[in-house]
Amino acid sequence: MSTAEGTQTATASPTPTPSKIAGTTCTSEKVTQVSVGETYVCTVDQAGKLTWLDSAAATKLTEERATAAATKAAADKAAADKIAADKAAADKAAADQAAAAQAAADKAAADQAAAAQAAADQAAAAQAAAQQAAAQKAAAPPAQSGCDPNYSGACVPIASDVDCAGGKGNGPAYVRGPVTVIGRDIYGLDSDGDGIGCEK
Repeated sequence: MSTAEGTQTATASPTPTPSKIAGTTCTSEKVTQVSVGETYVCTVDQAGKLTWLDSAAATKLTEERATAAATKAAADKAAADKIAADKAAADKAAADQAAAAQAAADKAAADQAAAAQAAADQAAAAQAAAQQAAAQKAAAPPAQSGCDPNYSGACVPIASDVDCAGGKGNGPAYVRGPVTVIGRDIYGLDSDGDGIGCEK
């Protein structure tokens, strides 16, 4: 009877099991706690909640998170570098386009200035030619009706030959002098070459 009671007493007093910490909520990240010889670390789990994890799991999760953060940072930097490179390329293209437009505008202005200068030179040459023609016209003796413009002072008729009246010439036309030779002495009226013809 006593043996049975002793067996019942041993069965009624089981060994206490340690309380389970892993997976329970904690309040401060990186805080550690030792339970039954195992170290637990308060860590942000995959769901983003503070949870007690054993040190190995906590370390692995932290490393994975660090790797992911480094990968994201590298991707962000690459994207930022690409944006900067694209902007630099666009800025250079815009600057090149602006320079080309400026060069074209400068060339157009230079061409316009050259054309204006050429037109001005042409107008000046035409004006000079007109003035010269006017001067020559003014210097030429006024042509009288039927009178040769190479002589002045008396009307020398325009004929196949003109001689001084009262001289030895045979005409057919005559002029009474004196006459002044102002052009070419085409009739030979100025025999002594002093510029005056038919002096006698």
